[in-house]
Amino acid sequence: MSEIKPYEIKDIALAPSGQQKIEWVKNNMPLLRGLEEEFSGTKPFQDIKVSLSVHLEAKTAYLCKVLAAGGALMSVTGSNVLSTQDDVAAALALEGMSVYARYGSSTEEYDRHIEMTLSHKPNIIIDDGGDLVGMIHNKRPDLGEEVLGGCEETTTGVMRLKAMEREGILRFPMVAVNDARCKHLFDNRYGTGQSVWDSIMRNTNLIVASKTVVVAGYGWCGRGIAMRAASLGASVIVTEIDPVKAIEARMDGYSVMTMENAASHGDIFISATGCKHTITVDHMLQMKDRAILCNAGHFNVEVDMEGVENAAADKMETRKNVMGYKLSNGRWINIIAEGRLVNIAAADGHPAEIMDMSFAVQALSAIYVLKNHQEIGKKVIDVSAEIDDIVARRKLESWEIKIDRLTPQQEAYLNSWLV
Repeated sequence: MSEIKPYEIKDIALAPSGQQKIEWVKNNMPLLRGLEEEFSGTKPFQDIKVSLSVHLEAKTAYLCKVLAAGGALMSVTGSNVLSTQDDVAAALALEGMSVYARYGSSTEEYDRHIEMTLSHKPNIIIDDGGDLVGMIHNKRPDLGEEVLGGCEETTTGVMRLKAMEREGILRFPMVAVNDARCKHLFDNRYGTGQSVWDSIMRNTNLIVASKTVVVAGYGWCGRGIAMRAASLGASVIVTEIDPVKAIEARMDGYSVMTMENAASHGDIFISATGCKHTITVDHMLQMKDRAILCNAGHFNVEVDMEGVENAAADKMETRKNVMGYKLSNGRWINIIAEGRLVNIAAADGHPAEIMDMSFAVQALSAIYVLKNHQEIGKKVIDVSAEIDDIVARRKLESWEIKIDRLTPQQEAYLNSWLV
């Protein structure tokens, strides 16, 4: 790649619409606003090259602007071919950032955009799903020569990083941002819980009350999806492989069974496992006519899309963002957003206030890596308790909520073995 393009986007003329979207989320992200003000003075990323691959919509764009306010030289791409908002990409390009992303790009284009983003030889990586790190380790190790470390946003990406660490091939430290309390307890549970149902309801225009919802996986995302389904009036079935999580789901009031048994009961199926082929063609053949399927995991492998494409006797777009497949038994199933991440590929993703917390963790963790990369070594680490505490306290302050603090006597009591 001899020449680095300043950007590769759909149309720079779309920028005004993107700027409007970014301004809206900025007004609803007080933690990032505070960091932007701080960073403008302290410049913690002065002349540091940051490559970022996160769902490229307004909230991510504002994170990019906050990092740039801190002196970062930003190169940016998306982390899903259906989640990039072209007007937002244009707005960042107009700001002078190096942006490589288009909505609906092919797999080849997507990979090229990842590579172009890394061609700036970053010092810090901010990843969502591990595609930047994967490109460095699998195809272009030369593009990672200046990487000091980075941060990973989501569950699936952390899984990939830990596998690399176990195999001894991870080349630089990475912070598991997903595992921070101020990320997964709120982003994964409340953010996913709300945004998944926002997408399903806007794309189907059907009622949730009275339906049976099958949620595959009872991690923090699955918990949030099930909780919101129940609050909307649905009966909820959970499928799990972890016996402890299965017990938890049952004690939370849900039915628990295998996907094989749940298939004939569900009206709406949502996979949130991080694993491939959670819902197979065999399961689909057991489903009711016109059952609705979608994926709330990062990669489009949880619903067996290749299998259903090959097995279907017919298919047609039944509604925008919804593809219907006629199976060999004559029944139809409807799959939202091509089996891709439903809340971002066919909607606007998590609410701004939720991503405010997650991206505050990202920004502070990037500074931590910058300062401590040599001591960390080539491994995956948790977000520091101090960062979690800072983000949580700032969130409470934004709500004008005060909480109690331990007295010196209470601290002494809790830290002593004497009663």
